[in-house]
Parts: sequence; C-alpha cells; structure tokens
Amino acid sequence: MKLELDEKLVFRDVKASTNQEIIQFLAEKLYENNYVNEDYIATIQAREAEYPTGLPSTPPGIAIPHANFEMVRKTTLAIATLENSVQFQSMDDKSVQLPIQIVIMMAIGEPHGQVEMLQKVVSIIQDEPLRAQMIAAKTDQELLNLLEKAVA
Repeated sequence: MKLELDEKLVFRDVKASTNQEIIQFLAEKLYENNYVNEDYIATIQAREAEYPTGLPSTPPGIAIPHANFEMVRKTTLAIATLENSVQFQSMDDKSVQLPIQIVIMMAIGEPHGQVEMLQKVVSIIQDEPLRAQMIAAKTDQELLNLLEKAVA
C-alpha cells in the first residue's frame, strides 16, 4: 500500500467542541486537497455515528475515523491534535464516551488497506510517550515526522 503523507493534512491545537466538528474539518481538508471525493465528508460522519472510532487508552486519547475505500482518490492520513479533548464514543462500547485529543483520519484507497493501516495505528495507541510527543509538537513538520515514524 502506497501511503502519501502531506503536511497540508497536519493540524495542531485545533479548537473543536464536538467530534462531528473535527471529523467535518479533517474530511473537508482531505477533499480540498483532492484525496477523497465529496461524498466522503457526509459518509464519514454517518459511519462514525454507526461505528464509533474512539480507542480506549490512557490520555491523550486517540480516534481513527475512516470511510469506505471507494471514496478515496489517494491513500493518506490526516491528523489533528486538539487544544481541548472532545468526546468520541468508544469503538468497543457505544455507551462509553472517551476524551479524545488526537484524531487520525484514515483515507485508504484499497479494499484491505484499512486493516493494514489499523495495525500500524495500534502502535501509536500503545505508545503513550509518542502520543504525548504528538500533543507537544511545536510545528506541523514535527507532528508529521512523528506520524511518519509511527506508520512507516
């Protein structure tokens, strides 16, 4: 799977009050930069409501929203760190709300690519110091470098 990471899809200290806001923001950035088609924006919101992507972990929490590969033009990841955490439903249990401060939106253009990318993203979830470094990143490039190292 060819993954193209782009500094135009890296956002630090984003102000969002809901998970819908941050999902909309990242999906629009993917669309504006020609990584996904326009339907991706609505589809990813609907998918998040049905299949939540908050991952149980120690703080800072992480969520990995994604939608079907058919809507993706080029495989990439968009990442945002949030100024303040927002609530996402847990992937394991919809009744559990998780405080999320890192959102990695996966735009995977291959049918089985999401499983492969999820395995790489799990390494971020399991690495509390790496998540803390992501929150502390001072530049977009520093945050991008941390993401690249984690999913390489």
